[in-house]
Formats: sequence, C-alpha cells, structure tokens
Amino acid sequence: MADSTPLLSQPNPSSSSSPDTQEAPPSNQHHPSLGSTVELCIGEFNWSQFLQSILVSLAWIFDAQQTFISVFTDALPEWHCTERGANACKTATTVCSLPKGSWAWDVPTQASIVSEWGLECANSAITGLPASMFFLGCLIGGFVLASLADSSLGRKNMLFFSCLVMAITSLLVTLSPNVWIYSALKFLCGFARATIGTFCARAGL
Repeated sequence: MADSTPLLSQPNPSSSSSPDTQEAPPSNQHHPSLGSTVELCIGEFNWSQFLQSILVSLAWIFDAQQTFISVFTDALPEWHCTERGANACKTATTVCSLPKGSWAWDVPTQASIVSEWGLECANSAITGLPASMFFLGCLIGGFVLASLADSSLGRKNMLFFSCLVMAITSLLVTLSPNVWIYSALKFLCGFARATIGTFCARAGL
C-alpha cells in the first residue's frame, strides 16, 4: 500500500520565522516641519530679527540703483537745432551729419556720458561698453564672491565687503575722465554687487 505522506512538506510560517526576522511595526515618529526647524535654530520671531531683516534689505536699494542707473547715464540725450543750422536740420536725422555749431543738447552736457565725452557719433560698441563691462563683472563676481563667502569670509562679512566696494567704485565713477576708465570702474562695481541680492535674501531670514 502506497504511503500517502507528501514528498515535500510545506513549512509552517508561524513556526519557522524567528523573532529577529519579523518586521518591526511602523514607527509613529513625527517629522518636524521646516518652520519648526527654523524656530528651533533661531528661536521665536522678535523685533530684533525684524529690524535686522529691514537693515539688510536696504542693500537691495543700492543694488538696484547701480543696475539701472546706466539707463540714464549712458543714454543719448535729446538735441535741437540752433538758429545757425536751421536750414541744415531740415534734412538731417542725426547730429553726426550736422556741423558742430548747428545743434545743441536739450540737457546739460554732464547729464550723460555721451554728451560729456562727445560720443554721439561713436561706434555702438564704445557707447555700450560701460553697460557690458558692468554685467560682465556681475557674471565673474557671481562665481568668485560666492565661493569666498562659503569658504572663508562668511556671508555677513561678504555682504559688508560687497557694499563697501560698490560704494567706493560708484563714487570713483563720477570722477572718470574718459569712457575707458569709466568702463573699468563699472566692471569693478558690477563685480562687487554680483551677490548682494543673494546675501540679502539669506541674511534676512
């Protein structure tokens, strides 16, 4: 008579599993939110932090001023014909085709670098050089100053250094005797202000 016992027996899961191999019950730990983590690090909000945020954010005003000031300082001013050149102005479209004494600026000569240094007939590469050098300085300064802030100087010291250099170069720009020195100073100014906006956002938190 054949044996009815199966050749392969199925192990009992309850008996074969050891306590070490059993899955642990899911933990009900509460993960803190970002807001609670910030409060844990810096404490609750108070007026000193609010004042610090306001003072740090003031640097944004001067940053924006240096960014957009070239719209006015590097612009081509309006001009008009004088009585001496009234006949010549009827067919002229630019001042470059007119004699020197037949036209005049509508604004004072010092209102723009174009009128102050006689760049009304210069190549567009020269008249656009100061703005190009400024944003080139922003590009290079964004790489250099950001690495220095995280490695050695720190963000607060870098913010102070950037504002100081930007202020000094902005004052020296007013003393520029020609467009070449003016462009070099605009490069330094752009280099210094490259990371001011980023540092203001981080330091104001």
